Amino acid sequence: MKIRKLFINIIKYLILVFFAFAAVVPVVSCIFTAFKTSEEYQTTNVITPPSNWLYFNNFVKAFQTANMGRAFMNSLIVMVVVLVVSVVVGTQLAYVLNRFEFLGNTLIRNLFLFASLLPSIAMQVTVYKIMSTLGFVNHLYGYIIMMCGTDVISIYIFIQFMENISNSVDESAIIDGASYWTVYWKIILPLLKPAVVTACILKGVSVYNEYYCANLYLMDKEIRTMSTSLYTFVGPMGSQYNLICAGVLISIFPAFLVFILCQKQIYSGITQGAVKG
Repeated sequence: MKIRKLFINIIKYLILVFFAFAAVVPVVSCIFTAFKTSEEYQTTNVITPPSNWLYFNNFVKAFQTANMGRAFMNSLIVMVVVLVVSVVVGTQLAYVLNRFEFLGNTLIRNLFLFASLLPSIAMQVTVYKIMSTLGFVNHLYGYIIMMCGTDVISIYIFIQFMENISNSVDESAIIDGASYWTVYWKIILPLLKPAVVTACILKGVSVYNEYYCANLYLMDKEIRTMSTSLYTFVGPMGSQYNLICAGVLISIFPAFLVFILCQKQIYSGITQGAVKG
């Protein structure tokens, strides 16, 4: 039995090491490539360390050529607006669906669930037709409006968390003269802070990394986002992977910095907001 248990443990650790190695190798390769010259990249292996770790020309060229400063501002604007709208609309919808019983409540919840099961790519023909008719194509505000579409996952997170908030809290406030609007803003929304943090993490990462719709609806170079700005170094004559990797590291840095500065709040929000119910 001891030999069998030891063998099983060895297999477990080997599997863990394998998947950890598989996850780390692309990141290490990207870091190595970002510090290589074009000639060095073409003559060395992707996992060969660069000869000069102080070669930052790739980062400067990637930042300037792809106009990543403007792209970052565009991504930041989109992400902030989308998160604010998603939190306000999502928490209000969750408040109504959880606190009020009315005809069609269950139907609306089921429709949200049905919408989340539909692949977004299957609806792009219709969405593009609507965006084109309204004149939203190749405009940042049009892309923002489209991305502000109802986030079903966030709504279910808010509903799940709200089910653990006693109705007596609402009733006490209403008895004291508070309106439903006041109950939402002054009581429900502050208590939903852990769920809001969780929803913002999920939605924020999704919006910041979104490529397909950004590439489809934002064709002008001045309104590109971080995810589409890297497409500058891809062309019919070949791809400049050393510049692409440098751009990838630049695009990752803001998210990494936010994680380092706010990791306590992020862990707290995920722990408190994702395990309710």
